Amino acid sequence: MYGNIAKKLVKSLALVAFMASTCFAFSEGSDYVTLKKPIPNAKNTLIKVFSYDCPFCYKYDKQVTPKVVPRLPADLQFRPFHLKTKGKYGPQGSELFAVLLVRDQKNGLKDKDLYSEKSLLKKAKMAYYNAYHDKKERWDAGPDAYLQTGLNAVGMTRAEFDKEKNDPKVKALLKEWDASYEVAKIQGVPAFVVNGKYLIMTKSITSVDSMLQLINELKSK
Repeated sequence: MYGNIAKKLVKSLALVAFMASTCFAFSEGSDYVTLKKPIPNAKNTLIKVFSYDCPFCYKYDKQVTPKVVPRLPADLQFRPFHLKTKGKYGPQGSELFAVLLVRDQKNGLKDKDLYSEKSLLKKAKMAYYNAYHDKKERWDAGPDAYLQTGLNAVGMTRAEFDKEKNDPKVKALLKEWDASYEVAKIQGVPAFVVNGKYLIMTKSITSVDSMLQLINELKSK
């Protein structure tokens, strides 16, 4: 009898230990901060601020974000914001990424498809990451050479790009992305913001599961 009780107690303690190991406790100031100037029109979103010349953005786009985005809650939209103030060709990068994001949307891609092989935005991002960080390309010939790297990656002509960058949807995106600078000043990039209000402290991210749990907690605040 006592042996059975002891076995049940051991199993109960093991279950408690397992639950504790899979449950994360988060606190403001350590795991996230509340933005003094929230990003407008960002309810029910997870915004990722990134830059083509940021090595940590490259690592996250290879190892973390592609695992997080498909598992986001159905009512939370993923939105990439490119930081034009970082990198010699930040403004040109933002224009091209905005054009490609609009194209992806017109092609029927949803926000959670932006890390699929169908995404033009992903193809261009990875081409720039690879050129800048792996091959040490700096496009000394100027902005036209920089743009050509991304255009080649997605099979777009310069004439198509010059036309599509004047699309009102592209211009509206670029205006929204201007909010990236104030966010990036806090801890650099990549920067993940939930509902336009809560900035996740990337230094506290220990796993994809913990990041997803924090995102779910913040979206409900």
